[in-house]
Amino acid sequence: MNYQKLDVVFEDNHLLAINKPAGVLVQGDATGDKPLVEICKDYIKVNYEKPGDVFLGVIHRLDRPVSGVVVFARTSKALERMNALFKNRETKKTYWALVSEKPSKDRDKLVHWLVKDEKKNKTTAYKREHPEGSLSELSYKVIGYNSGLYLLEVNPVTGRPHQIRVQLASMGCPIVGDVKYGYREPVVDASICLHSYELEFVHPVKKDRILITASLPKNDFWKSFS
Repeated sequence: MNYQKLDVVFEDNHLLAINKPAGVLVQGDATGDKPLVEICKDYIKVNYEKPGDVFLGVIHRLDRPVSGVVVFARTSKALERMNALFKNRETKKTYWALVSEKPSKDRDKLVHWLVKDEKKNKTTAYKREHPEGSLSELSYKVIGYNSGLYLLEVNPVTGRPHQIRVQLASMGCPIVGDVKYGYREPVVDASICLHSYELEFVHPVKKDRILITASLPKNDFWKSFS
């Protein structure tokens, strides 16, 4: 992927928000694949004719197979203030997920204690308090059904690694394509059907309310819900 293919969904002097395709890293890892943050730096460098190094701060992340809204900070002031908003849970995050199993309730709140195995890059959910676990909460509701798939709107309260993936799997509804957490088969492009659909927050500098929405991926799973 190069900067010319970026789907920019919000942009000003302080922030840059991208609709991230599934399969793209937000930050670099051992694979050596070029991450989204570096692609966005290329975009800023060319579009704004910036000489030298470009500052772009990573505020939050999406797992590689997940698509949707990712916001970066273009200034250190914006980075510091956005980090505080996320830490203090002053953002509203809305995800859409596709599952093939019908949840037992049309809407519910899920509470687990999550423990991540760093070596396996996999998280385990416990219904009771775990000494090594992090309390994790989300709410969901079923908002659609088509072609054997249920569309869930998910609002995480906390922001733990793999949280939505493992919590939905723990109620018997693994996300379509997410073989790591129990779905029966992968999607051809190695994505999973989890999309960061909306992010709402107060602008760190201008102080007005911002709502950023990312359109759904264009594949056979999502097309019925577009």
